[in-house]
Amino acid sequence: MRILDALWRDLRHASRQLLANRGFASAAVVSLALGIGALVLLRAIEGRDGRMARGGENNGFVDPESGRNSTTSFSLLTFERIAWPSLDASIRPAASVGRQNDSGRSPLAERVRRLTRDSRWQLVRSVPIKFKTYHPQGMVKIGETLFVSSVEVKTPTKRLSAPDGRYDRDPGEGTGHLFKLDMAGNLLADLTLGEETMYHPGGIDYDGVDIWVPVAEYRPDSRSIVYRVDPNTMKATEVLRFADHLGAIVHDTVDRSLHAVSWGSRRFYRWPLAGDRRVTGAEPRRSLNTSHYLDYQDCKYVGRRQMLCTGVTEMRREREAAPFRLGGIDLVSLEDGRPLHQVPVPLWTASGLDMTHNPVWIEPTASGLRGYFMPEDDESTLYIYEVGTGDP
Repeated sequence: MRILDALWRDLRHASRQLLANRGFASAAVVSLALGIGALVLLRAIEGRDGRMARGGENNGFVDPESGRNSTTSFSLLTFERIAWPSLDASIRPAASVGRQNDSGRSPLAERVRRLTRDSRWQLVRSVPIKFKTYHPQGMVKIGETLFVSSVEVKTPTKRLSAPDGRYDRDPGEGTGHLFKLDMAGNLLADLTLGEETMYHPGGIDYDGVDIWVPVAEYRPDSRSIVYRVDPNTMKATEVLRFADHLGAIVHDTVDRSLHAVSWGSRRFYRWPLAGDRRVTGAEPRRSLNTSHYLDYQDCKYVGRRQMLCTGVTEMRREREAAPFRLGGIDLVSLEDGRPLHQVPVPLWTASGLDMTHNPVWIEPTASGLRGYFMPEDDESTLYIYEVGTGDP
């Protein structure tokens, strides 16, 4: 009875305190409701898509503190992508696990911002690829599996003696590929993509569910098809067709939109996506790329309305001279297309090819960044580098 009497006195005292401090009481109730709601939503998401509850090959999130794949962090990431935009800024936590901090940047973007031209990249490993890769274009890494888009050119394009008003060359012939390979360089699957003269895949992105792949004609100002590909079944679904060459694509999961770059990344395009992951409206928003430093080859969505693009710039002292190629990284705002951070990557193969010439995947580590580069055609090597970015 003493215990019950003490409990009753405590409850009456707590009630009086809450009534005397209505603001505190309201905040407590809202906090409990949000916590319970978030837990219910996470459980519902994990139950709906088994991939989020399992580790391994479907978990593409890398914990920036440990450098390991994290199933818990991926679930929280998925919650942020779906629920975060609806939460008022005043009640968001200061930092969310493994994804973003109170500066509004993702761990990957934050580390990229600390890169300078003097950052020291160290080679960790070189992996010879054990099949013919043709001309690689884009890369994503899901767990310990790589997906690489590539174009097999069967008949090269030829310049027209008299441009016909739109095209400066014929379309050539070829086949588009999306390769699935393990970290030892073994081919696991090969999906062919494209149609007729549209055989040139570009830079690709992975949003936790699908791999997004553009396939275009191998000439500027041409045509493209955009696919989303299930990485487990390697089944492709057509999403849209567009009258321009799309060289790379990213899926902004916060804004629920697709963003693409044209040949040479001179133009940006944006399409809104519906809930069924299809484009709403035929015409995209168009804008010009105000940066002329890099031609983007491969781009990835990195959170907070930003994409990370890698590519190359070529410089010649004379028109017919051999080019000097310098690779680099751009962090780009998807809101207005402005570069937020630009840095060269002074890495070359033994033959002098820049590392960011073809596909690139970059992920955070405990002390900086790890980059996966595949610059060479046909007989490719996967070069794995790490770079420290220091403390914030």
